[in-house]
Amino acid sequence: MAEGHGLMSVDYEISGKVQGVFFRKYTQAEGKKLGLVGWVQNTAQGTVRGQMQGPPAQVRDLQEWLRTKGSPKSHIEKAHFFNERSLAQLDYSDFQIRK
Repeated sequence: MAEGHGLMSVDYEISGKVQGVFFRKYTQAEGKKLGLVGWVQNTAQGTVRGQMQGPPAQVRDLQEWLRTKGSPKSHIEKAHFFNERSLAQLDYSDFQIRK
């Protein structure tokens, strides 16, 4: 995918101490700050999953944030990114926390 052109979508799953530490709230806030749309939710397996969409540079910024920072009390063990694809238009209008 060509960096800096068009829009892209990437799914993610984050493992570690990522539930009960406001991880979804911080992910939503960081995504919105970067101008991205998508969603984030806890899973029954104790991970956090979601999808981010927007310009490639901002998507890469959120990927780096998810891989290395997260919420202040989280401990990220693994960040898995998959289903990367180009988009003609965004599928969402906001960055949502799903229950």
